[in-house]
Amino acid sequence: MADPKQPAPSQDNVNPGTARLQIGNEVFDLPIRRDSIGDARIVDITGLFQRAGVMTYDVGYTSTAGTESAITYIDGDKGILLYRGYPIEEIANGSYMETAYLLLKGELPTSEQLKAFEADIVSRMPVHEQLLSILDRHKRDTHPMALVSSMVTDLSGFHSDIDTSKPEGRYEVALNLIAKIPTIVAAAQRYSQGKPVIRPSSQLGYSENFLRMCFADASGHYVQNDVLTKAMDRVFILHADHEQNASTSTVRLAGSTGTEPYAALSAGVAALWGPAHGGANEAVLKMLKGIGTVDKIPEFIAAVKVKGGETKLMGFGHRVYKNFDPRANIIKADCDSVLAGLGVSNPLLEVAKELERIALSDPYFKDRKLYPNVDFYSGIILSAMKFPVQMFTPLFALARTSGWIAQWQEMVNAPKLTIGRPRQNYTGPEQRPYPAIETRGPNGDSARGTLTGGVDAPKRATDVA
Repeated sequence: MADPKQPAPSQDNVNPGTARLQIGNEVFDLPIRRDSIGDARIVDITGLFQRAGVMTYDVGYTSTAGTESAITYIDGDKGILLYRGYPIEEIANGSYMETAYLLLKGELPTSEQLKAFEADIVSRMPVHEQLLSILDRHKRDTHPMALVSSMVTDLSGFHSDIDTSKPEGRYEVALNLIAKIPTIVAAAQRYSQGKPVIRPSSQLGYSENFLRMCFADASGHYVQNDVLTKAMDRVFILHADHEQNASTSTVRLAGSTGTEPYAALSAGVAALWGPAHGGANEAVLKMLKGIGTVDKIPEFIAAVKVKGGETKLMGFGHRVYKNFDPRANIIKADCDSVLAGLGVSNPLLEVAKELERIALSDPYFKDRKLYPNVDFYSGIILSAMKFPVQMFTPLFALARTSGWIAQWQEMVNAPKLTIGRPRQNYTGPEQRPYPAIETRGPNGDSARGTLTGGVDAPKRATDVA
């Protein structure tokens, strides 16, 4: 590597595997990493602050890779989503248990392995009665996400004998979380509805168990519907993992401290609760109900285009995808099959399809690369399956459990676990003396002087281009 104090040589001599950062007369060569597929180039700034006293600024981590991972790959420009290298369009034809196995172990199971894996998961689905009693400490109208977050954290107290310092212990925790969160989510739904909790059955599969625990009568009777079971499985598969999104990054950041995995996943549940993350499908359903009928769509579209207006087109566009969300087409087709399987129609589906058709033919939306995402149709399918709107996000959390725990497991199984510690661009006041209380002005400043810096002060760190 060239002497970082020397001027940069001509561009012809720069190593294509190296990025060159010049700050004044100082030059720093930085290695470029690449994904195993695709064209992304990742400048490795590890140690840059120690070497150069320089930090990078990237609010929301829009251009920052905070980890390396072999689990999920997204090419947002091409609309590609891969789980362990397999396209979501193909994985979606399998089962959620197959997807969970793949995310955890890195390879697809054989028929015998899959059967044994699901049997193991189902055998772990029951939860301790004392855990269920936690529900009684909450009001009936408590949001189910609060119930789920609380109960996931409390799971640690019922599995304190598992040694998570060893790989086999971490795998035990992974199986327990994938198995028990469906039971917790179903219990949260029934508690919110004032219904008795239904325990899982050893005679049913994963998704069949979940649907029965949610919708059985008080005696536990429930008539299985294969169309609904397949649709439930598909929803779980499509939401199982999605690279380093807000909740997954939260799980990793919390987990990097060495905290209990149950606490790390509970943090992920809390992050997912935010309407900008896990609550988007609920917003779509509210929008479609607000439109009401197909003939009102042109009026709605016109309102969306008003600059500074309050009308928003929900379920279109994505932080990562600049093309069609590959999950959206899959779940759109499932909407038709679910409604047909139930023998019912849903006028909101017709509104959604026509809204999609109009928006995709309108240059206003095409130029902005606003395409339907998975949330656009998922609210319709979950509503058709009779899930209450407030359960949409807990269902998302249930599905994402396999991805969260696979990401956590990958992180803690790595040779070195580094605690996450982002830096900041400080914009507060400069160091100042602490004034006696009798000398302070009405705004907290000293009567003998005024504050320097503060939120209205120039942002000094933005001067370097």
